[in-house]
Parts: sequence; structure tokens; C-alpha cells
Amino acid sequence: MPKSPLEITGVEELNDEIVVCRKCPRLVAYRESVALERKRAFREWDYWGKPVPGFGDPRAGLYILGLAPAAHGANRTGRMFTGDRSGDFLYRALHRVGFANNPTSVRRGDGLELQDAYIGAAIRCAPPANKPLPSELANCKPFFEREIALVKPRAILALGAIAMKAYLGMLKAGGAIARFAEFPFRHGAAYELPGALPRLFLSYHPSQQNTFTGKLTPGMLLNVLRTIRKYLDQLATTTLASRNS
Repeated sequence: MPKSPLEITGVEELNDEIVVCRKCPRLVAYRESVALERKRAFREWDYWGKPVPGFGDPRAGLYILGLAPAAHGANRTGRMFTGDRSGDFLYRALHRVGFANNPTSVRRGDGLELQDAYIGAAIRCAPPANKPLPSELANCKPFFEREIALVKPRAILALGAIAMKAYLGMLKAGGAIARFAEFPFRHGAAYELPGALPRLFLSYHPSQQNTFTGKLTPGMLLNVLRTIRKYLDQLATTTLASRNS
């Protein structure tokens, strides 16, 4: 039987490792207690209650880096940015720009597919108060490092300052950059990184705190995604031209 794209790239094997991880006792206790107690609105759900694997096209040009699963969102559904207001906001925008086949994300197996995009997170378990500890981020770091290495994106969109720092911290530890100060967080910023590293794009996180207050509007996120789409299209055209020359 032919292998799936996930198997070919090794992402499926990585996801199998992610979902059985129990490295962080505080996170294990929290995610499992939330899955047992459940929210009144989701009493009938069988919560995922495990680390959440990445989701999307394993050969994507765009890698989207979030912070962590939401307690009653991805921790419930088992898919990144699925089942909460942040996901609703993000997937509508991804659909508008052609990175998703549907504008909604309800549950695993609902037919949603990402096109040329893959979504991961700096940490894979829902943290209490959405605040992971530095030690917990360090425990999860190898997962997203391997994920990026497997997907080989040409652009990375960091959603929020913490996600940006997680990615830049990986680069700094590897000697690719010297200091964070060269890359201040600003919504809509784009940074060309050394060597053949993917271009880094930044956006405010689509949390309710940002979207309900107007700090992040649909138009603001669409502008970032359209800039990324244009960049990836230009890269593809340049690559094709060089092959045909």
C-alpha cells in the first residue's frame, strides 16, 4: 500500500511520539483533569486530553507556530486551533487566502484540510492559565524543532511574542542568530533570517483578548497572510524559472 505524505516525511512518526508524551507532571495533571471535568457546554464530548500533534500539509511552504492548545479547544478536539474562538478566527482567514479548504474547524475528521500550510505550537499540552513554565517549553522544544526540520517550510508565521521567542531561541541556541534584539516583535513585521532559513512573519495571537478588543482585526490577519502568500508564490515562480533556464 502506498505511504501517505505524512509517513513519507516522518511527520506521522513524530506525531505518534507527541501524543504519548508525559514529561511535564503539571501539564499532564491539568490536561487530564480538564478532560475529566469538562465544560458544561461540552459535557457530551469525549475530550482528547493528550498532547496535541501538528496539523496540515507536511510539505507546506508556511509553518504557523502558535503557543499552546486551549483547555477546551484543542485539548478537547485533539487538533490545533480547533473548537474555540481563536481557531474560528484563524481558519476563516486561512480559508480566505487559500491555505484551508474550509472556513471552519470543528473536530478531527470534519473534512478540513490545509493547503501549503502546517500548524504547530511551542508547547503541546494545555497549560494552566495559558502560561507554560520555561521548563515545560524546554521539554517541548525538541518536538517543534523536529517538526520544522521535517516540514522544511519557506515561511514561518509566529502568532504572538512567546511563539516568536520560542523560534528565535531555537535559532540562537544553534548559533544562527546572535541576539533577540535584532528581531523586535511587531504585528506585520517580516524578517529575512541568515542563510537559507525561512522568512519569519509576525502577527498578534488570535486570542479572544486580542480579537474582542480590536487589537487584532480580521483585516490585519488577512494582510499578513496575503503577504505570505505573495512571498511563497514569488519563490515558486523564481524556483521554476531557475530550473527552466
